[in-house]
Amino acid sequence: MRALASRIKVLAEKASKRVGEPIKIMNFCGTHEYTITYYGLRSLMPPQVELVAGPGCPVCVTPAWYIDAAVKLAIKGVRVYAYGDVFRLPGSTRGVGGARSLEEARAQGGDVRVVYSFRDALEEASRDGKESVFLAIGFETTVPSVASPLVRQAVPRNLRVLCAYRLTPPILSYVFKAHRENPIRGVIAPGHVSAIIGAGAWRFVAEEHGIPVVVAGFEPLDVMLAVAEILRQLSLGEARLFNEYSRVVSWEGNPRAKSVMNECFRIDDAWWRGIGLVPRSGLKLRTEYSEYDAEFYYRDELKSITSRDELPAGCRCGEVVLGLARPVDCPLFMKRCTPETPYGPCMVSSEGSCSIWARFGGGGLAEELARSLGLLE
Repeated sequence: MRALASRIKVLAEKASKRVGEPIKIMNFCGTHEYTITYYGLRSLMPPQVELVAGPGCPVCVTPAWYIDAAVKLAIKGVRVYAYGDVFRLPGSTRGVGGARSLEEARAQGGDVRVVYSFRDALEEASRDGKESVFLAIGFETTVPSVASPLVRQAVPRNLRVLCAYRLTPPILSYVFKAHRENPIRGVIAPGHVSAIIGAGAWRFVAEEHGIPVVVAGFEPLDVMLAVAEILRQLSLGEARLFNEYSRVVSWEGNPRAKSVMNECFRIDDAWWRGIGLVPRSGLKLRTEYSEYDAEFYYRDELKSITSRDELPAGCRCGEVVLGLARPVDCPLFMKRCTPETPYGPCMVSSEGSCSIWARFGGGGLAEELARSLGLLE
């Protein structure tokens, strides 16, 4: 690792002479941000290199509307299944029936169940026949787990899906526009997502935007190798796609998973919390599966909910997920907004940058690792 850190320093000096400073590299995935922060990799970067977190947390970007909708259904007696990191996710500031989250809805008597997967919800709904909704939040990684049972007609008719799935390549194009004044120079693409959609899905980053992109794994060495490859390309004036995570990710991805996704879902414009409407960045159930579409089935009950991508007052999560601000730039960080009392969505999920920085940021592990590698006096 010490030799690699030294190599990165040399490459950064060469790259900075060609492209200038700072050399902003975006690590898209929340798990990459965890690795970078937990292992103190920013402390190993030369001064020219800035590692910037991207919108790689699906919980963080889920519009308040979906939480308000799920809360309303739970209070009305519909059982709502949700992942654990969604349980405390705040909806709109107004809330629904006095509840701003599924946690508060359950405290008021709503039937809310935390599950690890769609399969857990499917099995329980099949057993008891209760009217139920699964709150489907995630990127391409988790979509096949819902699409496959629907395509196989293995979902009971009492279970419906409230679909908040978002697509990663379109939001990255949006991110580049947001960084026009101080552009992104390289991208570390998400490994989990790429296992589904394939490394080739990120070709546009290099070909259309002229930005080096590396699909990387999640060990510290994976991230350091990705940074080194980006800097190498920049120093040579190149922009290519490189698959560092070839032990898991193929060029074409998972054909079966992509097939069932396409059969079950269609692409549509979608809201991203704190960001706004992003063209062709979300998934909706196709008409053939409308009987399982909670948004369609409960349209009369949900028509009064008007919240969309709103954030609570003073929250800078929208800028954080775009890489335009660091968690510590938010005046609420570790004051009103903490892991124990999350105020904004980026503090709720384990993949949220604010949550990661609150738990692992600063010195400590970062400084200890740097000293162990002989990189600090």
